[in-house]
Amino acid sequence: MSVKLIDRYLSEFISEHEYQNIQPQVSAAHHLLRSKSGVGNDFLGWVTLPEDYDKEEFARIKSAAEQIRKSCDIFIAIGIGGSYLGARAVIEFLKSPNYNNIKKDTPDIYFAGCDISAASISELLEICEGKDICINVISKSGTTTEPAVAFRVFREMLEKKYGKEEAKNRIFVTTDREKGTLKNFADKVGYQTFVVPDDVGGRFSVLTAVGLLPIAVAGIDIDMLMRGARDAQIKYCDEKTENNDAYKYAAIRNILYRKGKTTEILVGYESYSRMMNEWWKQLFGESEGKDGRGIFPASVIFSTDLHSLGQYIQQGMRNLFETVVSVGNSGAVFTVPDDPDNIDGLNFLSGVELDKIKKIAMQGTLLAHVDGGVPNILIELEDRSAYSLGYFIYFMELACAVSGYMLGVNPFNQPGVEAYKKNMFALLGKPGYEDIREQLQKRL
Repeated sequence: MSVKLIDRYLSEFISEHEYQNIQPQVSAAHHLLRSKSGVGNDFLGWVTLPEDYDKEEFARIKSAAEQIRKSCDIFIAIGIGGSYLGARAVIEFLKSPNYNNIKKDTPDIYFAGCDISAASISELLEICEGKDICINVISKSGTTTEPAVAFRVFREMLEKKYGKEEAKNRIFVTTDREKGTLKNFADKVGYQTFVVPDDVGGRFSVLTAVGLLPIAVAGIDIDMLMRGARDAQIKYCDEKTENNDAYKYAAIRNILYRKGKTTEILVGYESYSRMMNEWWKQLFGESEGKDGRGIFPASVIFSTDLHSLGQYIQQGMRNLFETVVSVGNSGAVFTVPDDPDNIDGLNFLSGVELDKIKKIAMQGTLLAHVDGGVPNILIELEDRSAYSLGYFIYFMELACAVSGYMLGVNPFNQPGVEAYKKNMFALLGKPGYEDIREQLQKRL
């Protein structure tokens, strides 16, 4: 297995009979998911996606990525939420958080439309000056404010730089298969399009064209990414937690939640894990945080954050538990140099690999936090490969769905996300929102 769950740091917090007691709820969630009889069952396409994905579109994604790599210096992915988090997470995890600054034979990749910032968009326009550019706008509807504004800006830039005909060959659209503002516009103009599947929600969409095109542009082997997810799909079919680590993770989370552990901190020990942590936070936060329920997802990168949040985790409110993600083989080797003068007193580490020091720091932290009353789940990835990451992505998606059903919520909707959009449209003066705008203005 490329992903393994270690529960030895939970023995002080969860008794064996608690796993047995919660198994019927795990089994019930399993059957809701597999029979597609639970709430949100219109959005279960991700369950079998690693096996039955559109092979023709997959080939077009690889072809388009090759075209983009040959024709541009900068590739801009425009999207928000699940339309950018997954791709960025995979690229930074497998390549580098410094991807744009390292030597490579692939374009620099920037992400736009994921905030409302004049500074960000102005800076990116300056970065693009004198460069060849391609863009990929990712939006189911095409009317979400943040990516729609960014698409206007960069489409205008491309059309001024290349003319409308050449710009058309540098704009790639990932949107609804048949309908919507963006789909209609793309068909009218003649952009190459890819599909946001109807039955896969945004936060589960990283293994669709939503994530795969930017990932492929970065030169990542998307065949191996899908193979890892496929093997995880095969592995995690048993409803028994003792045979299914994804289900066991879901069970542990719910056991701890019922004991008052309402905040989960995802811990990474590498800077390249930071955006994967952000992807995980959206996955679980948007899936479980509703109906007045849900575990609050937070994240840290150790050992960096041990010097900022470490004190709170060690001795603050005991409503926390941690899920530590450890990567076995990171692919990099670096040893501590020797200092003849030993000015820092660290010559006992001379010649020791940093990965060994990191592992010992992780072990020491796990034990300290457990002693401080914080349950710790350890998830081990075999290595830093596309295969292992695909495996991990499917593990987390499956665990999230089962955990949400056990929690008693619909894991596949996000009604709360629409509240801010409605208010923003009203206050900005969008037609049709006049009554809401009047009510809001009275409250401001």
